[in-house]
Amino acid sequence: MKFNDQFSKLASSYFHYRPRYPKELFEYLASLAPSRSRAWDAATGNGQSALALVEHFNEVIATDASAQQLANATRHDRIDYRVALSEKTDIESHSVDLTTVSQALHWFNIDEFYREVRRVLKPQGVIAVWVYRFVYVSDEIDPLLEEFHEVTVKPYWLPENNLADNRFLSLPFPFEEITAPAFEMQARWTLDHLKGFLGTWSAVERFKEAEGRDPLESIEKELSHLWGDPATERTIHWPLLLRIGRVV
Repeated sequence: MKFNDQFSKLASSYFHYRPRYPKELFEYLASLAPSRSRAWDAATGNGQSALALVEHFNEVIATDASAQQLANATRHDRIDYRVALSEKTDIESHSVDLTTVSQALHWFNIDEFYREVRRVLKPQGVIAVWVYRFVYVSDEIDPLLEEFHEVTVKPYWLPENNLADNRFLSLPFPFEEITAPAFEMQARWTLDHLKGFLGTWSAVERFKEAEGRDPLESIEKELSHLWGDPATERTIHWPLLLRIGRVV
């Protein structure tokens, strides 16, 4: 199976500029699992979710098809990082209590991934997938970022990104669905950190390759004006959309 690699060359930027998921999310997911023996974080990237899961499980298997992403992952003696497609792993059948996918389901072959999930999960095992679509800063700054997302770089979002924009609601989810409470990420960032985050968008990278310039230049002056002192830290918000299901 071919790996649709959109992120290896952005691996270092992902590690430095992507926000961190709230610890309460992983506490909640662990509470749903049939036991806390083993979790599998599919498409782990730099291992952010794996590091959070290992606080609640005896072992975490963290897979990613990109060796470059895993090279940026923080090592832990109870995290087993493996280069593997999410649709085809060497994880033992019926050995996993919880499978997680953060901000990546839209890049998978969905049917094949779900078959793999059913193979590796224990009876009553849980799958949790989540996505965040947009970044929120303030009433003044948000419209500028929305225009950047929806107009400036819109031609360079791939069809898979549209699935994430729809918050995965258009995707099949053949599990006994569990209604999740609301979670969101928060961070205190300077202006440079926000710009670094925007630079990790795959559409921004494709814009650069196609047009030979950085699309952030089109909003940099106004964004700086609205932000004020660039060293000022502002609270950034990313609401999470979760879909959680149980194998029965």
